[in-house]
Amino acid sequence: MTATLIDGKTIGAALRARVAEQVAALKARRGVCAGIGVILVGDDPASQIYVRMKGKAAEEAGMHAVEIVMPENSTEEAVLDQVRRLNADPAVHGFLVQFPTPKQVRQHAVIDTIDPVKDIDGLTAVNAGLLISGRQGLVPCTPYGSVLLAQSARGSLAGLNAVVIGRSILVGRPVAQLLINADCTVTTAHSKTRDLPALCRSADILVAAMGKAHFVRGDWIKPGATVIDVGTTRLDLGNGKTKLAGDVAFDEAKEVASAITPVPGGVGPMTIACLLRNAVIAAFRQNGLDAPAI
Repeated sequence: MTATLIDGKTIGAALRARVAEQVAALKARRGVCAGIGVILVGDDPASQIYVRMKGKAAEEAGMHAVEIVMPENSTEEAVLDQVRRLNADPAVHGFLVQFPTPKQVRQHAVIDTIDPVKDIDGLTAVNAGLLISGRQGLVPCTPYGSVLLAQSARGSLAGLNAVVIGRSILVGRPVAQLLINADCTVTTAHSKTRDLPALCRSADILVAAMGKAHFVRGDWIKPGATVIDVGTTRLDLGNGKTKLAGDVAFDEAKEVASAITPVPGGVGPMTIACLLRNAVIAAFRQNGLDAPAI
């Protein structure tokens, strides 16, 4: 068998179109343009590209976009001052700080300074707690997009066994919680997991999010499983050429799985679409309106 490709570009474009409809609806109801902000510290080329993509997608959705670029040697306090500035800016309804930041800027210090109502990355303790308790907060974008892709392939996820490889606060832990909320039976695997291949072979849904290129082999996958590959490692091909690789050995996995996300073109486009979704939801709430179902 050859797996069906889960097309994140198409699914993400449909979500962005629904976001644009809600941006227009907010303008019509309140005269307010949903605003989104990004703080970029340093000159990492991949981060620069990603920030540009976010800005372009926001503008296409009709949003007001703010981009703050800071030098690599910025102090932590200088970065936190910009976070506080966006916290206080009524025209910016949601924002994020692009990670990773330089080593002198602690990730947890940044997250702890972001106003939870504007936390469109869904990383603050408040939003993490709301997710765990099953209440409405702002949900982490890559995890939410990953679950949407799994649902596009499987429909209801209730009762399925899911294995998440990786336990980071950015992806692994929130995606596991979202799968629990979708009534999956979830196991989180990590570097200390014993017999990881056998555990993976028990999964109806396998989410790979550890950042190691081609780590998951084809014989780790249960026949007919749905594979969501969150990994993005840039491999050096020589002669100045590079390519993006996922955490899953794609050519092997597609012969076993029933559905699989490609890299690129799978989870990546969903992350940006879900970011815009969070921003417009935040804008509705900050203007005294119930969040739209998007």
